[in-house]
Amino acid sequence: MAFVFHPACLEHNNGPGHPERPERIAAIRGRLERRGLLERLLLLTPEPCSLERIARVHPPSYIEAIRRACAQGPARLDPDTGVVPASWAAALLAAGGALQACDAVVSGRARAAFVCLRPPGHHAEAARAMGFCLFNNAAVAARYLQEEHGLARVLIVDWDVHHGNGTQHLFEEDGSVFYFSTHQFPFYPGTGARGESGRGAGRGATLNVPLPAGSGDDEYLRVFREVLRPAIDRFAPDAVLISAGFDAHRADPLAAMDLTEDGYAGMTRVVREAAERHCGGRIVSLLEGGYDLEALGASVEAHLGALGAFEDEAGSGGRP
Repeated sequence: MAFVFHPACLEHNNGPGHPERPERIAAIRGRLERRGLLERLLLLTPEPCSLERIARVHPPSYIEAIRRACAQGPARLDPDTGVVPASWAAALLAAGGALQACDAVVSGRARAAFVCLRPPGHHAEAARAMGFCLFNNAAVAARYLQEEHGLARVLIVDWDVHHGNGTQHLFEEDGSVFYFSTHQFPFYPGTGARGESGRGAGRGATLNVPLPAGSGDDEYLRVFREVLRPAIDRFAPDAVLISAGFDAHRADPLAAMDLTEDGYAGMTRVVREAAERHCGGRIVSLLEGGYDLEALGASVEAHLGALGAFEDEAGSGGRP
């Protein structure tokens, strides 16, 4: 399994005391390293994403506005989202890492991949930064899989505690990208009601399952087994992207859910089983939220384990 990391993403800074801080990705890598697990992964260092590939989901005027804001930083793009000069390189690497992970998985170099980069992306609208997000990395990856790898149908599974408004809106009129989200509701950003199911050619290709505060492993796993899994079987994706936020963990300071590491592992297993049935197990997982460092590291470890990252080579077809 591939693990995508770049130290330049530690340089992005939202401002003092901000929960989306560099220590998040350092905590994940540090935990895996301490437990002797990092050496069992295929370590990939990304290249910056080209602006042309980002422009498949964000207009050039918006991309340039982000570049200028970073160059002139520190600056605030909204009350929650800040940038400094180093944020531009980090944003390009976060998107580029998603594409490198796609290359590794589609080529068979890795059976799955985890993109341990920041800033996150699922709140980024076509022309609006928000919710700690600059570019929508999952959306850029979905278009890349379709346009450069020739995969017709892409599934995006978003289990971040906050609804991925940007991803939904970017694809809600496109039936070739199925967007699924389960999230705390009502909660930031206020979207993701059950009735939001896509529009026009994309009607039925958006599936929201809002959950009340306090929902935990049992509630999430029921949704994944009884709602998501049948939807995946109907859609039959050619690849799966996971917007993997770990902020529904019971220890997270920004939400009020009750998930544990076991819950994340269970959700991962449902998605993995479906991916193995429909698309050769091709899964690219991208870090979104998760703000308690210990819970974040433990949850990512459980997620990677359920993806098969630490299985013996003999049991994994010889692929990392």
